Amino acid sequence: MNKVLIIFSGLIIVGLVLIYGLYSGYIRFNYPSLTEYPIQGIDVSHHQNEINWQQLDKERVRFVFIKATEGSDFKDNSFTANWRHAGEQGFVVGAYHFFTFCRSGEEQAINFIETVPKVANMLPPVIDLEYGGNCQLTTGKEQVLAEIAILIERLEVFYQKKPILYVTQEFFDDFLVGKFEQNPLWIRNIYRRPALKDRRPWMFWQYANRGRLSGIETVVDLNTFNGTKEEFETLIKN
Repeated sequence: MNKVLIIFSGLIIVGLVLIYGLYSGYIRFNYPSLTEYPIQGIDVSHHQNEINWQQLDKERVRFVFIKATEGSDFKDNSFTANWRHAGEQGFVVGAYHFFTFCRSGEEQAINFIETVPKVANMLPPVIDLEYGGNCQLTTGKEQVLAEIAILIERLEVFYQKKPILYVTQEFFDDFLVGKFEQNPLWIRNIYRRPALKDRRPWMFWQYANRGRLSGIETVVDLNTFNGTKEEFETLIKN
């Protein structure tokens, strides 16, 4: 009986350690290598507080996607500082907009364009498409797709780059299978390498949402580019 109790107690302790490690960001499901994915980076917002950009490992962080806007009127209060400091330290920067169901694509495009400057060698603009933290969905699928299409068009015309669509697996399955196939995908999957229903290729992969990096006091999203260094250079220069 004592032996069983000891084994059971040990399993509980191991389980608690694993749970703590996952929650705190010290253990992840994915560890993509720099050999297979030589271009890796992060995405940040005001949730990361003040970042010490000089401390970030430039081998592990080549690019930074920075939250700029949400809906028709929200502007991330850390965007300007993050954009400036990341650029000053030599990181390739891009900005993302959190799309909301309760505002038109036109209004959301104006908000983003008024906030994010158009500069040389920036990453394409990103439209974040997900359910979490969004307004209640009160319109049909076709209306949502129509507003996304307007936002895509406005951003592409202004920045002269095809917007990247950041998607969760759930949102992709519900809305994007067979849609906007000319736009690169950035897929969130913190458990395994992404595999989409329509076998569509993806360009970026958010492989962890609770990563740990020197220079950032909070957990942070970790990402990788699905391509070579040369392909990455082409992306930012086109």
